[in-house]
Amino acid sequence: MPVRMQLNRVITSDLNDQHAIYLKEVEGSRRFAILIGEFEASIINRRLLEESPYRPLTHDLLKNTIDILGGTPVEVVITEMSDNTYYAILKVSRDDAIIEIDCRPSDAVALSIHYDPPLPIYVAEDVLEQVC
Repeated sequence: MPVRMQLNRVITSDLNDQHAIYLKEVEGSRRFAILIGEFEASIINRRLLEESPYRPLTHDLLKNTIDILGGTPVEVVITEMSDNTYYAILKVSRDDAIIEIDCRPSDAVALSIHYDPPLPIYVAEDVLEQVC
């Protein structure tokens, strides 16, 4: 059963290539970090600080595309971790069907905070057992 998590922190570093998001269990104490790219860290941090980009960026494009095509994002699920790589899906509802879109967790989390309220984030229990 997936566990509800929330974005807890974003760490960006100007000194090295280590950028991370920290997810925290909503109704518990487990938390863990996912290393992400500089672009995704910057986008997530910018959205959290409510700074709009000059032009629409990739996650704005994806949000606009989903909206225009009549989809409604439902949730983000981090489904597995293998060889230190996390895997995720974005669930989108359209025409009474749930469409699961394979994506990187960093992109899914970045997209989730483009919505108000942010999309729920879930992590598979077996992933939490591996990392916590």
